[in-house]
Amino acid sequence: MNWLAIFIGGGLGSLSRFGISYLFKSFQWQKTFPLATVLTNVLACIILAITVYLLKDKINEQPWLYSLIGIGFCGGFSTFSTFSLESVQLFQDKLYFYAFMNIAASVLICFGLMLFIAKQQG
Repeated sequence: MNWLAIFIGGGLGSLSRFGISYLFKSFQWQKTFPLATVLTNVLACIILAITVYLLKDKINEQPWLYSLIGIGFCGGFSTFSTFSLESVQLFQDKLYFYAFMNIAASVLICFGLMLFIAKQQG
């Protein structure tokens, strides 16, 4: 059952990731700052934190939900590899400010959100 939940969640997450990237592709500033990737990773962190911390009782009762949401959806939705590639490309294009902003925003916002939601649970 877990593998099926991961498969379905991963597919839904990947399609959602594609949808956000597609929506942001038409924005001119997307070429200098990868907002679609930052947004996707922030949303994935929020979803994962809610799943782990706010839905923990439900997850304990129905462990396949974590496979569906936490492993599958968030795994297919978030993208550390694209974040890394885009950061390297910004450095290569000598867009140092945007590269550092991408790294800082991605790491600090995602970590901060995860920490904030965790602290809300005691």
